[in-house]
Amino acid sequence: MTDLNALGRWATWTEIHQQPDIWRDWGRALDVAGLRAWIASLDVEEVWFCGAGTSAYIGDIVAAGLEGKRFRSVPTTDIVSRPQAFLSGVRPLVVSFGRSGNSTESNGTLDVLDALAPTAPRLHITCNRDGALATRASAGPLKVIALPEATHDAGFAMTSSFSTMLLTTLALFDAPCDVAQRFAALSDQLRGLLPLMGAETPLPERAVYVGSGALAFAAREAALKVMELSAGQIPALWDSSLGFRHGPKSFVTDTTAITVFVSSEMPARAYDMDLIAELRSQFPMARVQAVGVGGDLDIAMPFGAVWAAPLCVATAQIAGVRWAEALGLNVDAPFTGRGTLSRVVAGVKLYPVVK
Repeated sequence: MTDLNALGRWATWTEIHQQPDIWRDWGRALDVAGLRAWIASLDVEEVWFCGAGTSAYIGDIVAAGLEGKRFRSVPTTDIVSRPQAFLSGVRPLVVSFGRSGNSTESNGTLDVLDALAPTAPRLHITCNRDGALATRASAGPLKVIALPEATHDAGFAMTSSFSTMLLTTLALFDAPCDVAQRFAALSDQLRGLLPLMGAETPLPERAVYVGSGALAFAAREAALKVMELSAGQIPALWDSSLGFRHGPKSFVTDTTAITVFVSSEMPARAYDMDLIAELRSQFPMARVQAVGVGGDLDIAMPFGAVWAAPLCVATAQIAGVRWAEALGLNVDAPFTGRGTLSRVVAGVKLYPVVK
C-alpha cells in the first residue's frame, strides 16, 4: 500500500495539490476585462490554440468545449512542419501555450509567424516569465499572460501548468462570467475531491480513459499523464465514448483500469453511461470507474463539462503518481538514465521557413 505521506517528497505530488490555491489566487489577479476587450478589438477571422503535447491538448479541450465559435486547435508541431498549409490567406489570433515557453516548436512557430504572418495578433500564455513566449517581440499586436511562478512545474509531468493555462483560456473565450467567483468555486471543488482521489487502486497493466466532447480530449491528457509518470510501463489509450467501440476496445484486458469521464451534457452523458454498463458486463475483471456527474467519483459540472476537465484530469495526475511510486520510479523525473525524454523537449532541428 502506498504511503500517502511519503508521496509528499515529490514535487509533482505537491504541484497537483497546490492547484486549488493557485486557481483561487489567479482568479482574483487575472485582468479578464482588459484582456477580453483587447481580444474583441482585433480584426481576426479565427482563434488558434497552439502548443505541443499537453499544451496542444489544452487547445483540443477548449476548441471541443466552446461550440459554435471559430476556434481551432492547431498544434505547434503541425504548424512548424507544414506552415503553408495553415497560414495561407487567413489572419488568426494565435494563442500559444507553454510551460517553459522555450520548446523548439514554440520558437519554431514564432519563426513561422514572423515569416508568413508577421502582423497576425498573438496571445502568449506561459508559466515562465523568462522564456521565449514571455520575452520575444512581435511586429503585430501581442499580449503576454505570465502565470504565477508556482505553475512552472518542476516535475516532468505538467499538472498545475496544464490546469491553470486551460482555465485562463476559458476565462477569456467562454461566455463572460465572474471569473474570481468561478475559479474559487472550482478551487473548493478540487480541494474536496483530492482526498477522494487518493483511494488505493491496484497497479494496472494498462489504462484507458474515455469521454465525450471536451472530456474526450481531457481523456487524452489523462492517458498521457499515466504514460509519462510510469515511463511507459503502463500503456494508456484514450478515445471518445462512442469511438471506443470502433476497434480501440480491443486494447482492454482483465487487468486494465478503465476510466470514463461522465459528461453533464445530454445526450453525451447517456452515451457515457451506456458504455460504462457495457464495459462492466463484458470485462467483469477489469476496473471500470465512472468519474463525473453521478459517477463513482461524483464531480458536479455546474459550469459545463469543459470547465470540469481539469477536475477530471486530476484523477489521472493522482493515479499516475501513485502508480509511478509503486513501480519504484522517480516521480519527478521518470526517464532518468534513459535520455529518451526530457522535461523541455530537446533534439528537434528547425528548418528554414520557405515563403
